[in-house]
Amino acid sequence: MANKSETQTSTKDAAPFGALAQLQEAGFGNMVGMSTAWMEAMGDMGAEMAGFIAERIKEDVKTQHKMLHCKNVGELQHIQGEFIQKAIDQYQAETGKLVEMSTKAFAPEANGEKKKS
Repeated sequence: MANKSETQTSTKDAAPFGALAQLQEAGFGNMVGMSTAWMEAMGDMGAEMAGFIAERIKEDVKTQHKMLHCKNVGELQHIQGEFIQKAIDQYQAETGKLVEMSTKAFAPEANGEKKKS
């Protein structure tokens, strides 16, 4: 007969695999067999987002510098307007990039699967 501590240890060790099995049963498929291409795509998306955030922080600092050195309210409003428009344009472009990257990452061919006819 197994003692209580052995039973508790084996239950704790099996918990992550049980959770994975539940995800697979819920329709997430075989998550253990994710392809290398998919993992690389996810890494590329993460790097893209990190680069975008770094660029946006640079824009924030530039704008703050301009605002600190402006001479009147009209100039301040112009700086703010430029900042907001540039942010909108950059976020829109970045969203397009990420949508394209995710579409490629989740395409059946990228995951080593063939399209169903």
